[in-house]
Amino acid sequence: MTVSLGAAAPLLSGTPASAASGRRGDLLYIGTWGQGQVYAVRFDPEHGTLTPLGSVAQVSSNWVAAHPTRPVLYVAGGEQGGHVRVFRIDDASGALRQLDDVVTETVPTGSGGLSYIGLTGEADTLLVADFAAGSAVTVPVDPDGRLRGVASVVQDVGSGPSPRQLGPHPHHVVVDPSGRYALVADFGADRVFVYAYDRATHRMSAGAPDGPGSYATAAGSGPRRLAFHPDGRTLYLLNELTADIQVLRWDATRGTLTARQVLPTNSPDHTGATSAAELAVSRDGRHVYTSNRGENALVVFATDPATGLLTEVQRVPCAGVTPWSFALHPGGRWLFVANEASGSVNLFAVDRASGHLTDTGASVAVPYPDSIAFRTREDGPGTGPS
Repeated sequence: MTVSLGAAAPLLSGTPASAASGRRGDLLYIGTWGQGQVYAVRFDPEHGTLTPLGSVAQVSSNWVAAHPTRPVLYVAGGEQGGHVRVFRIDDASGALRQLDDVVTETVPTGSGGLSYIGLTGEADTLLVADFAAGSAVTVPVDPDGRLRGVASVVQDVGSGPSPRQLGPHPHHVVVDPSGRYALVADFGADRVFVYAYDRATHRMSAGAPDGPGSYATAAGSGPRRLAFHPDGRTLYLLNELTADIQVLRWDATRGTLTARQVLPTNSPDHTGATSAAELAVSRDGRHVYTSNRGENALVVFATDPATGLLTEVQRVPCAGVTPWSFALHPGGRWLFVANEASGSVNLFAVDRASGHLTDTGASVAVPYPDSIAFRTREDGPGTGPS
């Protein structure tokens, strides 16, 4: 179901246009867990300076994602129904104007909402993980960035031993580099499900006659994040409940995963709560980054260029409390951390040779930040929906 708000929708902005107009630099959009707000920040990547623009949308924002070339922001909601809202970005001011509201659930399934949205590499499909419904969804994206209706819904199955794993809870969806499979990290089922994916129709399917393939993690591990190495043969999996990272071999011919390595993100002397959250691979594939919420730390791994296997090279405090997510700036020099419990987004410099992170001391106050999306200058003005 799609609700179109059209050109008459109000312009939402937390910063007067006269104060913000004419400013140059990238835009950061930040979702806020349970706060019903999207915040914006102007970022100068040459000098590493941050200028808060305040709240720019009054909307539930479990996750945010930006179109790579169009001035369009997608916002996943936490309310019943599985809402994804589409906003037109004003590059001069950072303001947002709502265009569409796509409902991904035919029948509302309860509280919790969506846990992730992201675009395929071609930016022609939005991938949706519906934590509450236990399903993964695909929504085609028009060339101007608008969303069409839902193309496919697949239902995960399974459970785990934790009280938080009473049923399936997809946390992340990616399409493999071959474009033939969609992989779903399911927190509740202790599985990475492998669905057939058709790029022409934007559809996922379970396959026949035996249903989707899957990779089983250890019981109670809680798969949360997936990231492919640029070689297309190595997949990294971050497990939330056990706070470990797995290196998996990906066979795109058969659509199968094989375990190769497991490493902790906890320190050797760790005690107390255990929780890993975010995962990213550098554009050149030389380094893998993770966040550990139990230790309020960022953990950096170097990759072996021949095998993709990992070696820990740095462990550094996240400059706040509960690093819910982080985002590598497209230029590769910066990493932004959404420290949810301390209410801050903190900026780290990235040494692209060593992979090491350095806390710059720069931050902006944002209530309960949960995700970060970039609208960068290199995107260009683009043409988006009006």
